[in-house]
Amino acid sequence: MQLLKPLRRLSDAVNQVAIVACVACVLIMLGISFTAFLYKLATGSTLSWTYSLARLFLPWIGFLSMTISLRYGEHVAMTLLVRSLPRALITVAAGLCLGVIALFALMLVWYGWGYFQGATQVYMVSDQIQIPAKFTAIVIPISGVIILLHLVQGFDLLEHFIDDDSLIEGLIDANDLEERS
Repeated sequence: MQLLKPLRRLSDAVNQVAIVACVACVLIMLGISFTAFLYKLATGSTLSWTYSLARLFLPWIGFLSMTISLRYGEHVAMTLLVRSLPRALITVAAGLCLGVIALFALMLVWYGWGYFQGATQVYMVSDQIQIPAKFTAIVIPISGVIILLHLVQGFDLLEHFIDDDSLIEGLIDANDLEERS
C-alpha cells in the first residue's frame, strides 16, 4: 500500500502532462489552420502543406485524450447493468473490467511498440517539411504505458462504486452552503 501512494501521484502528474500535451496539439493544429486561412485571405492561393501537417497531431490528441478520459472515469462503462448486480458481483465485475483495461493497455504497448519500430516511412508534408512516421506511431505505446500507470488508481477509475443518492445530496448541500454565504 505504501507503493501505491507515490504511483497514484505519478499517475496524476502524468495525466496533467497528457492534458497539457493534448491542449498543445489542438493549439498547434488551430495555429496551422489559422495560418492557412490568413494566407488564403492575403494571397488568394492555398498552402499545400497545412492540412497534411495539421492532421499529424490527430493521433496524439486521440490517444492521449483516451488516457485522460480513463483517469476521470469517463470511458465507456455498462454502469446500469453492473449496478443491478449484488455488491459482491459488482466487485468481481469491476475487477474484470480493470483486467480488460490492463489487457488492452498491454496490447497497445506490445503491438504499438512493434508498429513504432516498423514505421520507416516519411510523411512528405512538403518538399521542405518531412516528418518521420515514428512521430505519430510512438503515441500508441506511450498511451498504453499511461493506461497501465492509471490502473494504480484501482476502482476509482470506475463509476460502479459511486452512490448516486449521496452524490446528489452532497451537491445539494454544497449549493445550499453557497446560497447562505
